[in-house]
Amino acid sequence: MLTIRLLGRPAIEREDAAIRPPRGRKAWALLTYLLLTERPQSRRHLSELLFADADDPLGALRWTLAELRRTLSIPGVLTGDPVITAFGDDVIVDVDLVTRDDTDPAPLLEAGGELLEDMSMASSSAFESWLLVERHRVSARIEARCRQVAVSLLAAGQARDAIGYAARAVARNPLEEGNHELLVRSLAATGDRVAALRQVVVCEDILRRELGLESSAALREAATVSTGNPVAPPLSGRAAGSSQLDAGRAAIVAGAVDAGLQCLRRAVTEASRYGDPALQGRALAALGAALVHAVRGRDEEGSIALHEAIQLSTQTGDRATAARAYRELGFVEVQAGRRDTAEEWLTKAQATAETDAEFAALLGLRGMNASDFGDYPAAFGYLIESVERAARCADHRQEAWSLSILGRAHLLRGEKDEAAAALQRSLELIFQQRWMAFLPWPQTFRAQLDLDAGNLDAAGDTLEHAWELACQLGDPCWEGVAARGLGLLNASRADYTTALKWQDEAAFRCIRVPDRYQWVHAYALDAAVTTALKHEDVVRATPMLDTLATLAAHCDMREFVVRAHVHRWRLGDGAALGTARLLSASIDNPALENLLR
Repeated sequence: MLTIRLLGRPAIEREDAAIRPPRGRKAWALLTYLLLTERPQSRRHLSELLFADADDPLGALRWTLAELRRTLSIPGVLTGDPVITAFGDDVIVDVDLVTRDDTDPAPLLEAGGELLEDMSMASSSAFESWLLVERHRVSARIEARCRQVAVSLLAAGQARDAIGYAARAVARNPLEEGNHELLVRSLAATGDRVAALRQVVVCEDILRRELGLESSAALREAATVSTGNPVAPPLSGRAAGSSQLDAGRAAIVAGAVDAGLQCLRRAVTEASRYGDPALQGRALAALGAALVHAVRGRDEEGSIALHEAIQLSTQTGDRATAARAYRELGFVEVQAGRRDTAEEWLTKAQATAETDAEFAALLGLRGMNASDFGDYPAAFGYLIESVERAARCADHRQEAWSLSILGRAHLLRGEKDEAAAALQRSLELIFQQRWMAFLPWPQTFRAQLDLDAGNLDAAGDTLEHAWELACQLGDPCWEGVAARGLGLLNASRADYTTALKWQDEAAFRCIRVPDRYQWVHAYALDAAVTTALKHEDVVRATPMLDTLATLAAHCDMREFVVRAHVHRWRLGDGAALGTARLLSASIDNPALENLLR
């Protein structure tokens, strides 16, 4: 058995004994690139990427491949053109062990260091940029798996085991409040309230010092409140539990969130007391969905409830409840930019779904996830089917939702007519359904079309309406996209001072809650950097660009990674444009191709 270790200081082991490593940093760089890229790589591309400074780039590549073959001693690999990397089952790569969902989670507790730690390739700037992005991606994937395992263990009542995974998530990303909340919940569930409150203080200090933010109420409450605790004395009997579930759902729909949560918590407690796992599973799924959608900053608590719902609904054979819980967990991960775990939950939802309504909802989310990732062919496939299924079962709100994401995808690709048609239909359905709580989202993209066409007055009216409604709703996502649009509107009117105020407002609104939609944050940052560079405001552009580049890499938003490199090129980094072209090779977006030309 051969083990290739790429996290921390790279090493190769055979039967747990270290063997002589390949000579040269570029051998490690080449091996890492071949192992982690999605498709086979041509020799010409590899030679240009890593050996462009050599007198004979192809010759240097041949020597390095031969050196790797001598080290690995695996027949038939690292030959051919494209280069063959099918190593077989006898080779273990540590990155695979900690990033794949179907492996034992225990190695996550030992996964320290970053990809090719302390190794740099100053002579190969394109590879250096790829490595930086890949470090963020791998670290984010490890963080996401640690979170997933911690939540699953908490839901199963194994809080003591959850602590280690939650702590690893905090270590990977201490600026994410949700990671701290998971650790606080794990500590509190073991009865160690002192340690839980100590972690609350640690988190509050980090957020205040590093981000200038105050923590949410959910963080401190996590030290004392568990998912199923009722707020008021419970009623008794199965009928009481069922009625509390119905009342809680109705209250949430009516906007009485606190009362709805109280009823749902009572339903969970009463179903548990009565010994009705099917009712308890439905109540937990309803509670989890309410915490995720109706209350900002409660995704961690909601995720635990949804995990518990899955366990119970699986036991009772309640496929509808399981499908809903899987889908809601997928939604949490999509918004957080945890692409792989989102796709895992949504794939499970699709395997469990039975009705057109269920399929329409989960396919819409898969389309959203694919679009955020920059995989437009997949996004269009999912979204078009979602729209068709939603229309077939007369779920017009879902139809409007999926059309808005479809319109956004066309807008990002520069397909203005297709975007206008999808957004117009979405808006028609929203007004028919009187779904004002969703209106600001498609409105802002409709306004962007007007901005692009130079119709500033029409764009201004739409954006101002979207902003006012978003503020009334208190939705940071809607506030962020509307403020972004108002910033661009004022920049188009040559009012740079007002544009800056709106773009700062957008940046603040996007991050004012811990369970933010990361794509909107990147969308707002990209617009702010673009505006600053147009006005040659380098002092303002540089820190925002650094934030954008890190966020985009961490959340696997490939288009924003590319756009960040284009911004760096505009700031004078001559190699950044070549890197942008390298990183955009697998993104099918005509607008991005035009930008790079």
